[in-house]
Amino acid sequence: LGARSRSVSRRRPAAHRVREREGLRRSRRARFCGEERRRLGVRRLRRSRDLSALSRYRLESGRNPVSLRRTGPPVAPGSRLSLFEPGAASLSEAGQLEIDKVANILLGVKDSIPDTIEWVIRVDGHTDNIPLSGAGEFRDNWELSQARALSVVRYMVEALQFPANRMAANGFGEFQPVNTDDTPEARAQNRRIEIKLTER
Repeated sequence: LGARSRSVSRRRPAAHRVREREGLRRSRRARFCGEERRRLGVRRLRRSRDLSALSRYRLESGRNPVSLRRTGPPVAPGSRLSLFEPGAASLSEAGQLEIDKVANILLGVKDSIPDTIEWVIRVDGHTDNIPLSGAGEFRDNWELSQARALSVVRYMVEALQFPANRMAANGFGEFQPVNTDDTPEARAQNRRIEIKLTER
């Protein structure tokens, strides 16, 4: 009986040590998971902030020149800059500088996207509903909107080294207005280029 009692007493501390080690492992796992959740939360927050910043940009084109306006709160006077010459699709130097600003946001966002997500940067061109004369380089607003979108895409690929397989240029002409009123202000809103980060 005495030997059995001593044997049981020796097993009890051993079992206690096993429970302690198991508890320590669980604590380490929980701490690791907590740190991973915090890191993931920080990455998601940064990506959310970048996407929020990107969503405040809209490229808008006037009939005479195409210009960029940052939507949201008012910006300093002179923030509207020419992106294209009237009736032309070549991106101006001022336009390139503005595209650079948007591209910096996109670069920060794309590096945080998981490899499992098939994403693409879509450049959409839009015009107002006033038809072109047809005597210039472009037959109609559809061709002009597409050519301007393609000009932005080419600049981002060739000058800013964005991957070509992640870029898309689309021209919608006057067929997707954001304001259907028959006023100069509405037509100015509809003349625009939009850059969107989306899934393929």
